[in-house]
Amino acid sequence: MTGLYIHIPFCASRCIYCGFYSTTNVDIKQRYVDTLCHEMELRRYEVKGPLSTIYVGGGTPSQLSLDQLRQIFTSITNIWGKTEGEITIECNPDDINAKFANGLASIGINRVSMGVQTFNDPQLHFLHRRHSAEEAILATQQLRAAGIHNINIDLMFGFPNESMALWEEDIWMALALNPQHISAYSLMYEKGTPLYNMLHTGKIQEIDEQLSLAMYNKLIDLLTAAGYEHYEISNFAWHNENISFRSQHNSSYWHEIPYIGLGAAAHSYNLISRSWNIADINQYIKNIQHDILPSETEELDLNTRYDDLITTALRTSEGINMAKMKEEYGTNLYDYLIEGAKKYIARHQMKMANDHLSLTRDGLFISDMIMSDLMKV
Repeated sequence: MTGLYIHIPFCASRCIYCGFYSTTNVDIKQRYVDTLCHEMELRRYEVKGPLSTIYVGGGTPSQLSLDQLRQIFTSITNIWGKTEGEITIECNPDDINAKFANGLASIGINRVSMGVQTFNDPQLHFLHRRHSAEEAILATQQLRAAGIHNINIDLMFGFPNESMALWEEDIWMALALNPQHISAYSLMYEKGTPLYNMLHTGKIQEIDEQLSLAMYNKLIDLLTAAGYEHYEISNFAWHNENISFRSQHNSSYWHEIPYIGLGAAAHSYNLISRSWNIADINQYIKNIQHDILPSETEELDLNTRYDDLITTALRTSEGINMAKMKEEYGTNLYDYLIEGAKKYIARHQMKMANDHLSLTRDGLFISDMIMSDLMKV
């Protein structure tokens, strides 16, 4: 089974923290959609059998019209057949109204990921987000009324001058909406973004590291107490004994499941190599129109695949299946990982249970350091 990711790079405006490839040139949306559909034709034989999941990300996919989204999904069905699994689209709350929500449902989209970030209007204004807290609440209601009952809410914490009380208020507001999934990320200062420049010119200051850790702790405590499963470092899914709302598509990234990426700057992975399209929308369109795939490919040797395993599987609550790892990667890398993990196990930052190596809660706070230490390259 293979997942499909489609990158829609259009944004009405740029958020100050965003480091993803995007453009505010919305005049070429239709040309881009036509080009996407042609890329599907060029790459139709890269996928064998039906797609397991579809994820339309960005950018802001909800900047496309319903007709443009229908065109994309009609092409997917014509080329690879009907997808029975999870079909996600990322949306900005202010793009959602009753008509748009009903249109998404009619297309077959069964999961919506909303970039709420915060329910605090001054903080939304600081981030240059276009929606308000009220619009985020209304969007959730409209999606449910349209029959879409698998909703993710993205949150951010660690804003300059943010207090624990403000962060707790965001968490409680999110929980009040009863989303099936919550993703939460610490605000990052990506080089080249306006936020990064504000930090390095002294206009803003990062919050204290201990407060940031306390906010992450509070997030885990409140969401797990409310019945959410903390299944990946930044992701929480509602679950009970009968059902789990883990993100099926994103889980493919963490569990070595192949995926194909379409669109400018999109990445693909087929277990033996990874490739990525050019991060230039005009060049992407020009190349595809001439039946040229504008991508680069990296063949993955065993050590690189091992490093990928460390930085993906260790993000999950299950961690690394050590029996499978030994079989696929060999005794040398297995022994290397076991030896490297010993000190973290002794410090209760990692654990071995049921032949799975994973991070403990204490280890989550220093996950980047642990992963870097366990890598080969």
